[in-house]
Amino acid sequence: MNSNTDLHDHPPVANSGHRHTDAHEGHPPVPDSSKPFTDPVCGMKVAPDPQKEIAFEGTTYHFCSMKCMDKFHANPQQYLVPREPEQSAPAPQGTIYTCPMHPEIREPKPGNCPICGMTLEPVMPSLDDAENPELVDFRRRFWWTLPLTVIVAVLAMAGHRIFPQGLAGQSWIEFALSTPVVLYAGWPFFVRGVQSLIHRSPNMWTLIGTGVAAAYGYSLVATLVPGLFPSTFAMHGRIGVYYEAAAVIISLTLVGQILELKARSQTSAAIKSLLGLAPKTARRIKRDGTEEDIPLTHVHIGDTLRVRPGEKVPVDGAVLEGESALDESMLTGEPIPVTKRPGDKLIGATINTSGSLVMRADKVGSQTMLSQIVQMVSNAQRSRAPMQRLADVVAGYFVVVVVGIALLTLLAWGLFGPEPSWVYGFVNAVAVLIIACPCALGLATPMSIMAATGRAATQGILFRDAAAIESLRKIDTLIVDKTGTLTEGKPAFDSIVAAPGFTENDVLQIAASIDQGSEHPLAHAIVAEAHKRGLTLDKPETFESSSGIGVGGVVAGRRIAVGNTALMDTEKVDWRSLADQAEALRGQGASVMYLASDARLVGLLAVSDPVKESTPEAIETLRRDGLNIVMATGDGLTTAQSVGRKLGISEVYGEVKPQDKLLLVEKLQGQGRKVAMVGDGINDSPALARADVGIAMGTGTDVAINSAHITLVKGDLRSIARARILSTETVRNMRQNLAFAFVYNAFGIPLAAGVLYPFTGQLLSPMIAALAMSLSSVSVITNALRLRGTGK
Repeated sequence: MNSNTDLHDHPPVANSGHRHTDAHEGHPPVPDSSKPFTDPVCGMKVAPDPQKEIAFEGTTYHFCSMKCMDKFHANPQQYLVPREPEQSAPAPQGTIYTCPMHPEIREPKPGNCPICGMTLEPVMPSLDDAENPELVDFRRRFWWTLPLTVIVAVLAMAGHRIFPQGLAGQSWIEFALSTPVVLYAGWPFFVRGVQSLIHRSPNMWTLIGTGVAAAYGYSLVATLVPGLFPSTFAMHGRIGVYYEAAAVIISLTLVGQILELKARSQTSAAIKSLLGLAPKTARRIKRDGTEEDIPLTHVHIGDTLRVRPGEKVPVDGAVLEGESALDESMLTGEPIPVTKRPGDKLIGATINTSGSLVMRADKVGSQTMLSQIVQMVSNAQRSRAPMQRLADVVAGYFVVVVVGIALLTLLAWGLFGPEPSWVYGFVNAVAVLIIACPCALGLATPMSIMAATGRAATQGILFRDAAAIESLRKIDTLIVDKTGTLTEGKPAFDSIVAAPGFTENDVLQIAASIDQGSEHPLAHAIVAEAHKRGLTLDKPETFESSSGIGVGGVVAGRRIAVGNTALMDTEKVDWRSLADQAEALRGQGASVMYLASDARLVGLLAVSDPVKESTPEAIETLRRDGLNIVMATGDGLTTAQSVGRKLGISEVYGEVKPQDKLLLVEKLQGQGRKVAMVGDGINDSPALARADVGIAMGTGTDVAINSAHITLVKGDLRSIARARILSTETVRNMRQNLAFAFVYNAFGIPLAAGVLYPFTGQLLSPMIAALAMSLSSVSVITNALRLRGTGK
């Protein structure tokens, strides 16, 4: 028996009496049960199990589950070629690194931003992330050289007091003390400065590197060949040197970088907290009824899982058995536990508070709601706010202008200043280079956006990008869909009116048969009622959805249509004989659907969809905020008006198609209004995409969510009010940061150039300039982090 026969001619399990043999090897090697084996399909470590092993080409392979074994059995070579037993498989997708100031930079490995020189950081942070290596490196460089900086600074500033007779070789002593600081502690700054020139993108590191190199280089020449300088350059019996300035500038810059890195790390705290919600393991129920704990990464779609009281739901799925209340507040912001029964959907990472549940895994890995939330938050944090454009334009010319100002400062002081004029000119030029801070401009809005999106995520509000945050506060008109937005979106069957010649069960059986192919909540209610009555449904031969007006297709050879009057008109069905009954039901708030078979009216079905408990409060809050509320729904106008009266919405549009909602948005925009559209269905997606701000209910379809700018995880309209508050506070915060950055540079640079000297007789030391530059970026980040408390 060859190896292929051994695998494919027998079932993929070992028999109880003997193992299959292989012609090349005789018997497969007997496994050592003391050592774990690796499942070749999923990589999980497993113990030997005779029911989960396959002998192939002389080797016995062990599996974590029957599913993995079946996959291997179908195509062994897929999992064995190339076969490198001792080498770990590469990650399916490498970590991408980006720049906090320039999110368009995306690199497959760590490094520095070619535009601003800032250290790149992972696009998606991980819970396993160790402390920032750059922070560790800068801290080490700072503390190891700080004693040298302190000594050289004291020696330079107070040496003539400590040693009244002078200290022999003081310049050489300062050179020896400052050189390790400049060349070791300051090395990363010089590297980034050189890279900025190579990339032709001058930045903060160009200024710092030039300033420190000028101070240190000047001092080195003055120490080696003091005779080159005129006697007017002499101070305290020697040519003045500025080793202490170079050393202190580097040490203070390191302090600023350490504080900035610590503050920046807090902006990713929201994503890390979301990642931390996911449980590490799941409890899988095997086919034989036994249970096992497995890593979360080894859960497959279709697996049956048990969730015990107090445990987290491992992945998205549906309840199969049991009943319990689940705490979904960590994802939706809703503090009240939600009761789940068989058939209800479960969200991964939510907490089972009481009873035991058996669930089916429907979405795993990147497809779960938690993973999608994390991805949306990450993408939003890396997007650029429109308000940042002005700062970007200024930053593009900033460094060149600052270098020009430094040269003018040097020349102005050297030619027209008091003696020693060139010394004054040199010191002031260095101060200009050091105090200028393009990073404060560059970080002004990105830090605000990162803090705001993280805060919003904890409240169940997901912004797609920074523009959505900036635009939401400007909205003055809100268009809302009815089903699933104002109402529960879980319609309950109400009643049936049969046309002459048909019974209620006839109407329900035909309608439910075609509705089996629909995802609309109204269709689900009809199908559920048919099953409840024990009706046998026919399988649709064809099915098409006319978004917003109904569904149609062929069932048992007949052309079936279920929908509103617009669909009946399209199908050339005379629906007016039941118009009065339909209008009476709509007046009670029920949604009415006509049913036709081969262009003949069969009857109508009424489904009621109660208004959400939170909706009246949400509508009232939004109205107080100055928003004009408009309802646009594909449901009948009478039904829509009934719901509108209950909620105090006067502007109501019924029986609108997707293109009608789109036209309504464009019409209102044409009137000068800033329009937001709220919806949850496929038929809402064109209007969601066209609106100034599209808001999707997280309980809706993927198409709607993908078309929207904002997603409300819980589907609660009250979140819109919270999102508007956050939008207003974020824009205010960005303006504060930009104003601070502009004012800081507008006043700091002239001050460093010495414009106040004629009035005060004081000059700004390069060391003070370094401290101010370091604290400017930290101030911007600290102000942005205040947004994490918004809405508490």
